[in-house]
Amino acid sequence: MAYTTTAFPEKFLWGAATSAYQVEGAAYEDGKKPSQQDIINQHSYEERGFATADIASDHYHHFREDVALMAEMGLKAYRFSIAWSRVIPDGTGAVNLAGIKFYHDLIDELLAHGIEPIVTLYHYDLPWALVERYGGWISRQVVDDFETYARFVINEFKGQVKYWTTINEQSIIVQYWTRKCFIPEEMRGDNQLRYQINHHMNLAHAVACNLVHELVPDGMVGSVIGYSPIYPLTSHAEDVMAAQNAHDLRNGYYLDIYFKGRYTDSAMAYLERHGLAPKIDPGDMELIASGTSDMLGINYYASECARWCPDDGSKQMRWNGVNLTGKKGDINGFETHPGFYEMCKNPNLDTNDWDWAIDPIGLEYLLRDIYMRYNKPLMVCENGLGAFDELTADGHVHDPYRIDYLEKHIAAMKRAMDYGVEMLAYCPWSALDLLSTSNGVKKRYGFIYVDRTDDDPRECKRYRKDSFAWYKDVIESNGAGLSL
Repeated sequence: MAYTTTAFPEKFLWGAATSAYQVEGAAYEDGKKPSQQDIINQHSYEERGFATADIASDHYHHFREDVALMAEMGLKAYRFSIAWSRVIPDGTGAVNLAGIKFYHDLIDELLAHGIEPIVTLYHYDLPWALVERYGGWISRQVVDDFETYARFVINEFKGQVKYWTTINEQSIIVQYWTRKCFIPEEMRGDNQLRYQINHHMNLAHAVACNLVHELVPDGMVGSVIGYSPIYPLTSHAEDVMAAQNAHDLRNGYYLDIYFKGRYTDSAMAYLERHGLAPKIDPGDMELIASGTSDMLGINYYASECARWCPDDGSKQMRWNGVNLTGKKGDINGFETHPGFYEMCKNPNLDTNDWDWAIDPIGLEYLLRDIYMRYNKPLMVCENGLGAFDELTADGHVHDPYRIDYLEKHIAAMKRAMDYGVEMLAYCPWSALDLLSTSNGVKKRYGFIYVDRTDDDPRECKRYRKDSFAWYKDVIESNGAGLSL
């Protein structure tokens, strides 16, 4: 086994990540009103028994303790999101001073401990008032309302926050749109709306980029994409073309907007052929092109595999597959686009309990590929292993599987850097256990264990996992000595 012989760059930001609705709780306290995720997770609790977002990890009441633990771990950065419905509870109109105070206090606490805040403006949690008023992201009105919200937030924290990310995981929102947006039952059959919502988000992303450039002189801004490199199942030409098609629709379609200001031709041709393309108004593409990104955030958990899928009438379009049980093999299907591609299991890779392929080399591959295509600085904004962690009777959590996963992914990132990729930060998911978007709180990611169940929030007491001490050592050594 080889080991790294050089440390990471001196100013490399070792961090961790969360999002507002998944960690904060206090969903209806101090003037906050519901977001669409509060409503969606209430339905999820009623249907599947997964926890609501009402309390989550109770970070709202524990943030000083949590920041102290982050500082003890040695974090140099913390990537988190601001809840629009905590800041402007009705989506528009009056600002909630208590909500603003919370984020001021959080950012002040981070800076006092030498932790760089990396702020995400939007992480799935649109104010419910805007869903009720006009359907949320389905309507173009949301772009104007997002601009007002983003201008306020960026202006409020411009003196303390250098790194801004705009919208979290547009690609994942398209795939899992009823989990990431509230979509009425009667509209769920209209799949063109997936790409219309995404188009509205592209406009909002451009607006936010322009606002950071206007208001934050030394600021850096970009989107955060949920990204999986896509391999062909075999070396047969049809499978190779299927992987190319999948890349163009699932990856290139988003990145080309951020860095070229245009939609990928092959993906648009496919969408237009099937009546899925977004309606684009005059001036839209000019606005999108104006919103230049300084960097890109990447959320990486797993690679994907694709094979050819003939358009012979035997299969229908499908955008996702999901495992809700945490039992290997329980995935309920794979994304399918007949005549273009079908996703499938990679026979060469093991998976976690939720059927996500474990592939550290995939991170090295995607970092080099993206940097080669666009030549912009990158940061890993999420990367982690969801697992059924157990708290021992004496208050310990032994998670060697997480340490192994993260060590191999950090080493893969370093190899990409050694080949010239410019990396700003590594912020694994997650700083502490939180509410999984699709699987409740039993699917745990954090360095810090939060003692609660889906049914019982208990006191949300914090415990350091073994991975906490391991990551502290990684940061103290600046990554030197990691196994390659």
